[in-house]
Formats: sequence, C-alpha cells, structure tokens
Amino acid sequence: MSCSVVEKTLYLILSQDPILKVVGARDIRRLTKSSLRYRRLFSDAVKPLVDMLRSTSFETNEAALLALLNLSVKDEGNKKSIIDAGALEPIVGFLQSNNPTLQEHATASLLTLSASSVTKPTLASFGVIPLLVNILRLGTPQAKVDAIMTLYNLSTSQGNLTLILQTEPIPSIVSLLKSCKKSSKTAEKCTALIESLMSYEASREVLTSEEGGILAIVEVLEIGSLQSREHAVGALLIMCQSDRCKYREPILREGVIPGLLELTVKGTDKAKEKSQTLLRLLRDSPYQRSQFRPDTLENIVSNLISQIDGKEQGGKAQGLLAEVMQVSMDQSLRLLQQRPMVRAPVDLSVSGGISTISST
Repeated sequence: MSCSVVEKTLYLILSQDPILKVVGARDIRRLTKSSLRYRRLFSDAVKPLVDMLRSTSFETNEAALLALLNLSVKDEGNKKSIIDAGALEPIVGFLQSNNPTLQEHATASLLTLSASSVTKPTLASFGVIPLLVNILRLGTPQAKVDAIMTLYNLSTSQGNLTLILQTEPIPSIVSLLKSCKKSSKTAEKCTALIESLMSYEASREVLTSEEGGILAIVEVLEIGSLQSREHAVGALLIMCQSDRCKYREPILREGVIPGLLELTVKGTDKAKEKSQTLLRLLRDSPYQRSQFRPDTLENIVSNLISQIDGKEQGGKAQGLLAEVMQVSMDQSLRLLQQRPMVRAPVDLSVSGGISTISST
C-alpha cells in the first residue's frame, strides 16, 4: 500500500502541472510529519522539491519548504541531499523576504538542517548567521524562537561562535530572553548562547550595559529549568572570573544571592559547583581569611548577606542559607552513620548551628 502511495505522490511532484506539484508536496508533508519510514521512502522527492523552491509562486514555495522541512527531521541522509541539491540558496533568499510566512518557514528549515554536525560548517559558509541575528531583531515571534535555536546549534561548531560574535547579537538575545518564559526551551538556548559568548570581553561589556541584561540572567538562574539555571550561573561566573572588580557589583546589584544559595542545594552538580565558586568571588574579599572565620560556604554567604540592601532580599537569603545548612548537616549525618564502628554524635544541633551563623 505504502509503495503505491509513494509512487503516486512522486508522480505528482514530477509532473509539469504546478497545481499537481503543490498537491504532491503537501501530501509528502502530511505523510512524513511523524513517520521516519516515509521520510526514507520519499528521499527521491528531495531534488524536485528543491527545484520548486525556485518558483515565483508563493504557494509552490511554501508547499516545497514545508515538505523539505519534514523530510529533514531526524534523517541525516535527507539533510545532506537537501543541501547537495542546492536548497540553501533559495532558503537564504527567503530569510531576506518581506513575506513573514516565508521567513518563518525558511528559519524552521535551517533549524532542522543545523541539527547535524555535518551541515553546520556549510550553513555558516552561506552567510546564514547574520541573517538569523537579523531575524532575532525583526522577525515574527516564532521566527525568533527558531532563529535562537538555530544559532545555538551553529555555535557548537568550531569557528561559528566567532562569526556570531561579529554580528553583535547580545541585545537581540537579551530582548528575546526578557520576553520569553524563563523555564522554556527558548530561555535555555538564550542562556546557553550567552554563556558561550561571555568568553569574549566585548560580549561581557554589552551585556552589562544592556538595560536589564544581567537581571534577565539572574531571573533565569532563579526560576529557569535545571539546564537553563546551569547556563545562567555559568555565564555570571565567567564574567566574574574574567574581571571580578569590574563585574562583581553589577551582578550583586541584581539580587543574585538568593538564587545562588538555592542552586547550591537544588541545582545540577555543575550548577552547585559553579554557584559555590561564584559566591566565593562575590564576597567582599575573596583573598583574606581569618583564623577565627574559616573559608566555609556559610561564612562566605554570611559576609555577603551583610552587604545586601533591603530587608526582603536579606530575609530571603537568610532563609535559604538555613536550608543550605540543613541539607549540609543532613548529608554529614548520613555519611557518619554509614561509617562502620563510629557512633553518631548526639550533640549536633541543626537549629543551633543555623542561629549561630545567622547572628554572625
């Protein structure tokens, strides 16, 4: 049955009738939407579909773009065939189109194509990076989401991050990050890309000067997904490690301490480690140690809390510090109880430890 459907559909897109071509392309889109098998069976449709992209008809362009988009999902062979058939030239043209629908479809097509390590260098060589950043600035909401996903995919290929940096993307990424839900996949890709770009001083300076730039990162650090929070704390840590004197105050000013404290308890392993390192860098003096105040996380945080302006933020930080200490004490007790021939101490008071630290 499937063979006859494939043969009939291929016949349609190979016909000379533009209307039949569109019908065939739409059938391919429908059949390949959720079927890996049909994507393989329709691999011979790639070349005629790419030829349809060169039509002057919007209807033909749209039908072909959407069919090719579905054919390329999770199919490396079709991705390569689409590029080899010359699809990138018309797709790049659609990125610059005044038609927002074609822009959206072209951006979505590049997103699926950029999911392959083999295609990333080719896409960059076609000059898609500055066009994608332009979509970030001026595109429709959906096109912006697909653009940031595509830019993130491309950034993982050697050399592409430098090309992205040259387009001065930080303001557009921050703008998208401000407008999207902080727990979304969009926020995750925004913060991941920002974390990578923080390796460059130019990007660090732009983020700091951008109104609400650091605050947007702090908000993700507080309420984002686990992966987003890891990227957010990573971005702030790179900034502080690069020039503590320059970036410490702008980071502290946005109320980062409560979020960092929570990450030391509830973050991924990497986020916990990065949070503790950043807390050490953010305290008043990361180099001086007192023999009476050892360099422990609770003492570092107590020092930071004393510098916080505002009762609400300080109170939240105190409460989270208590939670950090509770978890730390629980972990210590579990470790002691697991050791053979060691009696569990009877004089360890969690509440006493917290009140002593809090009053420091």
